[in-house]
Amino acid sequence: MKTAVIAITRNGAHLAARLREGLPGAELHVLRRYAGPAGKGALPFDGELGEVVARLWPQVSGFVFIMATGIVVRLVAPLLEGKERDPAVVVMDDAGRFAISLLSGHLGGANELACRCAFLSGAREVITTATDANCLPSFDMLAKEAGWNIDDLSRVKVLNALLLDGEEIAVVDLSDTVRPYFHGRGRLTFHETFVEALQSGAKGFVFVTNRHLPPQIRTERLLVLRPRNLVLGIGCNSGTSADEIEQVACSQLKRLFLSIRSVRCIATAEAKRGEEGLLAFAAKYQVPVLFYESRELNLVEIPSPPSLHAINAIGAAGVAEPAALLAAEGGHLLLKKVKSGNVTLAIAETE
Repeated sequence: MKTAVIAITRNGAHLAARLREGLPGAELHVLRRYAGPAGKGALPFDGELGEVVARLWPQVSGFVFIMATGIVVRLVAPLLEGKERDPAVVVMDDAGRFAISLLSGHLGGANELACRCAFLSGAREVITTATDANCLPSFDMLAKEAGWNIDDLSRVKVLNALLLDGEEIAVVDLSDTVRPYFHGRGRLTFHETFVEALQSGAKGFVFVTNRHLPPQIRTERLLVLRPRNLVLGIGCNSGTSADEIEQVACSQLKRLFLSIRSVRCIATAEAKRGEEGLLAFAAKYQVPVLFYESRELNLVEIPSPPSLHAINAIGAAGVAEPAALLAAEGGHLLLKKVKSGNVTLAIAETE
């Protein structure tokens, strides 16, 4: 986590210097008149504090403000976008007595950051998220720790409320990740199928799946968590547009009833490292691209016949299938290579 520690008093500068030693990569921003107490490497600022915060807001993933909570609320209020995008915000008093998780406690990591600041300074952490206050896990923290996507973030609030109220929540999770995470806490029941869960009489539902769910089974009391266990193996002709790649990928995922939110990465040949359309498609969906040399691709046994085009172009018998299997690290193909226009696509699922 890239963290900005901001202090506006002498005591605050001393405290910030202590915190920085235990927060790797943290930047210390302090009023110029207190640059001395802040120590070497501090970044002094003049002028409006609001301008400093607005500049740093999109650049860091966490803030530690050493000042009054009221000041911080007024500073950050105009900058807020949503819990899935806002950085973690922690507030400490300049006497170092409290470390308050103010904003983005779960997904942004403010609860964890507050605990870290408290440990480093001897302060007392103040955590007010309801599940933490009641010693319960939460579904958004589960998703964060498991590396899953959340289909509709507004549903987290609904399901966490049902959890706090002691209502039954029916879970379908073939990965068996939810059960050990909750470890008997909360009134969770576990089912093999979506239909079984929906017919259970539970008040809420949590489905962990990469499958596309039909509208008729959707309800505001259903939280869908997306394990990132799909790999798109993609080969394409030079100059292929991002729109064409997206159309092919999304249409095939839809045909297989798979969600693009479960895509872990895109895999392709090293020769495509500079392919702008492919990189733009990956950037749109915020997934990394893995590149493999031809010799690596040729080591993978694939079901489809060798591609003469790929052999002549890069010396590989194929791109989409072997790249997908390599990135899936022992997984299996859900879709053998499909060629459409300038794009060749294969889809693999990790184990």
